Amino acid sequence: MRIIDDTGSLFRLPETNFKAREIGLDEFGTNIENIILLSLLEASARQHQNLTLIEGHAIEVMTNADQAEARLSDGRKISARLILAADGRNSPTRQSCGIRITEQSYPQTAITVLLAHQRPHENVSTEFHTRNGPFTLVPLPADNEYAHRSSLVWMTNTQEADRLAALSQSALARAMEQQAHSLLGKFTLLGEVSRFPMSLLRAERLYADRLILIGDAAHSFPPIGAQGLNLGLRDVGHSVEALATHSDPGTENALRDYADRRKADIQLRSLGVDLLNRSLLSQMLPIDFARGAGLLALSQIGPLRRLIMREGIAPVGRTPLMMQ
Repeated sequence: MRIIDDTGSLFRLPETNFKAREIGLDEFGTNIENIILLSLLEASARQHQNLTLIEGHAIEVMTNADQAEARLSDGRKISARLILAADGRNSPTRQSCGIRITEQSYPQTAITVLLAHQRPHENVSTEFHTRNGPFTLVPLPADNEYAHRSSLVWMTNTQEADRLAALSQSALARAMEQQAHSLLGKFTLLGEVSRFPMSLLRAERLYADRLILIGDAAHSFPPIGAQGLNLGLRDVGHSVEALATHSDPGTENALRDYADRRKADIQLRSLGVDLLNRSLLSQMLPIDFARGAGLLALSQIGPLRRLIMREGIAPVGRTPLMMQ
């Protein structure tokens, strides 16, 4: 992974490189297209004899100290000892239980798309730090039609995002190529371009009677450093560990155990992403200097760089056993 300072700051630095082999790994991770990931997860779920897959949406939940009940969009009701709510940042389940959120909006919109390019990415994820946020190219494997593919997340100010959205596909591809300084050659857009307003969201608590929050229902922040999905997977891993130690997984002690295991990880990730994003948006010289000094330290101090890389992949003391 490499970070390229494209802010125009007085403290502009040479690119910072992170190499997986420094911490004994072949790769930091794998970028998987969402449609492929979801189809594989669904196929896996259907193979488990002790798992019942009910295709429908929960539109309301009712919980008390003894039981949880979910009402589906087709009118059916399902009762259980515990609900694990993983229904996204606008979670109707969370709202039904009256769990409040803290939300911080940013003056940014993320543009996402898959693209093909002329030059190979060499399995390197490249993050340009700009004054409007990161412009990130994440490598994808080749397919039957294109030898070189990447996914793009371009965070920019909302006005600029609106202007870009009005461009033709060819003009938008050129704008993206220019923003990438033609690092990978000519761009060709593959599929639809999506836009998402940027904000940081955190549930004020991770559980209610007979219910816990997981993934974006519990926390959501800008796509910086590829932390969101992995944070949600750790929610799952810690829920398994916490709930398996209690004969009734829906008791207050079990729910508090889960929340205690997740609190520090969620707070640290949210704070880190928020600080980095704000440091890019700010043009105050002291903040610019601090950000530049931090990147320079990572570039020049090997033990610090390796510590940050390990923490980004598997947080010390906060990685569930099933993920180690």
